Parts: sequence; C-alpha cells; structure tokens
Amino acid sequence: MARIAGIDLPRRKRIEIALTYIYGIGLTSAKKILSIAGVNPDIKVNDLTDEDTDKLRKVIEADYKTEGTLKLLVKEDIKRLKEINCYRGIRHKKGLPVRGQRTRTNARSRKGPSKGSVALKKKADK
Repeated sequence: MARIAGIDLPRRKRIEIALTYIYGIGLTSAKKILSIAGVNPDIKVNDLTDEDTDKLRKVIEADYKTEGTLKLLVKEDIKRLKEINCYRGIRHKKGLPVRGQRTRTNARSRKGPSKGSVALKKKADK
C-alpha cells in the first residue's frame, strides 16, 4: 500500500486517480505531478515500485501544500476575513452563503435545517 502525504492510497485504482484522494491535489495537479516524477499514469497503485512512490512523495512535498498545512492556511484565511469584517467575513460569521447565492429559498446546507413556519406551530398547539 502506498502512503503519500499521510494518506493511504486505494490499491486498485490508477495512480492518476488515487492521487486525488489527497486533500489539495486534483486531477490536473495529479497529472502534473506524474509527468514531473516520470511515472506512468495508467499504473495501478499496487504495481508502483518503492522508487516511484519516493519520486511522487518528493515532488508533492517540494511543490504542493497538502492536507494539514493547506487546511490550516484556509482556516487562517477565513479567520482573517472575519477579523477585518469584510463582506465575505461577515457571511462566514453568520453562517450564510459567501459567494453570492440566493438565500430566500435555498441555502439549506449553510443555514441548517428550516425552523418551520409560525403557522405550522400554531396548528400543532391546538
């Protein structure tokens, strides 16, 4: 089993897809990493040699921020937005959508489950 950046890569997947299981690496950056390391993207993770995994590990550590460091940077960026009280920071504080989505009918994933209308509560009391 290949372990890169603290993540166990799935054994039966192609290395190109398996690299996307690492937080901060998408398909495009996975392809770039494989081309820099000189590893065939069609190889399954099971078939990787130790040399290949070492090459991949070195490229990722040198050029990419992944997992814990990237999550920490994102947290710090959001904290900074909240502290300077910009529009996006205020939306983060209130738990509302940040990127301009409507909130009148949707946005349930950000706002949480609906509170229910007042009319429904009055019917339940009677």
